[in-house]
Amino acid sequence: MDTTIDRRRLLTTAVLGGAGVVGATTLGSLAPEAAFAAEPLSVEPGAPDPNFAEGRISKISGSMLFVTGSDTVLHSIRVTDGTSIWKLAPTTFDRIAIGDGMYARGVRLPDGTLAADSIWVNIVNLHAHIASVGRNVLHLDHKGKRIVGHVVPDRSAAVYNGTPAVSDLSLLKVGKHVQVIGAWHPDTNEIDIATVYAAA
Repeated sequence: MDTTIDRRRLLTTAVLGGAGVVGATTLGSLAPEAAFAAEPLSVEPGAPDPNFAEGRISKISGSMLFVTGSDTVLHSIRVTDGTSIWKLAPTTFDRIAIGDGMYARGVRLPDGTLAADSIWVNIVNLHAHIASVGRNVLHLDHKGKRIVGHVVPDRSAAVYNGTPAVSDLSLLKVGKHVQVIGAWHPDTNEIDIATVYAAA
């Protein structure tokens, strides 16, 4: 079965208001790591992926997001009943705001609009060193810049040496290299931590 055609049919149905639209997570993971995974598409090396968009939201109108990409390309992204949205955790369309950054994957429609199956809002993926550890906060050095990582109760987790994620971040030590996936606070040096990957 051609999954690209199936996705296109499903999302086109969602755009047209068809009944019984399944959640987009059935098309792929909404886990934050999936935002950075390569999509199995036949795209020429170096060519942009037509089914991916990123940038900052400049306007919201109805179910449409208008996004200015980091390469200054303007994207029109349609959110449907089948779109899954992540903003530190799975959430709803009303949590998206002008000024938020985002990544979206979906299906490009004939009019150029991207019908989104998954949107990750303000997502960041940082490789850093721990500069200091405070109560519910990690101070990180990322490429010479200080990042303040907020530990969010019942949300932030750590993965030590590839083991399953746990809520105990007490094994994180000053000076250690970590990878942090989280949600950026726009126009600041602060993030909310989703997952920290570290060696114990």
